Amino acid sequence: MKYLLTGERTNRLDFRLVDESYFDLWIEFFYHPDPAKFLGMQEIETPYEQCREWFRHVEERYNNDLGGMNALIDKNTNEFIGQCGLLVQEVDGQQELEIGYSVLPRFWYQGYATEAAVKCRDYAFQNSFTETLISIINVENTRSEKVALKNGMVKTKQSVFKNMKVNIFRIDKSYWTNRIMKG
Repeated sequence: MKYLLTGERTNRLDFRLVDESYFDLWIEFFYHPDPAKFLGMQEIETPYEQCREWFRHVEERYNNDLGGMNALIDKNTNEFIGQCGLLVQEVDGQQELEIGYSVLPRFWYQGYATEAAVKCRDYAFQNSFTETLISIINVENTRSEKVALKNGMVKTKQSVFKNMKVNIFRIDKSYWTNRIMKG
């Protein structure tokens, strides 16, 4: 499980493996209408089935060394905040390493997604996993676009991913090294 951040920490968050114990907490995510639409899961009928499919994908990634989401736990309150991780994806016929992030709606606008995404970015580049990272974002998902921009990414193209129009945001290791790490 090369790309997982299990055991890593930020100022406010601990990264843990996602397991079934988070299912009942994570289903809240799918009761909001945006996540299913932004993740291409709107054809799946119920929040329960959407959550079940999410967990199936997480396990599949873990089992096939394709990275995966990590549970984000608030270090002070021990609350489950959301999920974030490095994901091996295929975009336009090319294998890419993506920073994916999803936070429970009640924790939106508190900086958790940005904090976790920055940790994933730094972890990937410090461990030389790739020379470039992307975030794949539904064209209507302005909240996630703001996180990508705060993570030093720029929009490089529009594409179709899982039958959705998406924007691809990207950051290169050289930019990270010369601009972000050197301040």
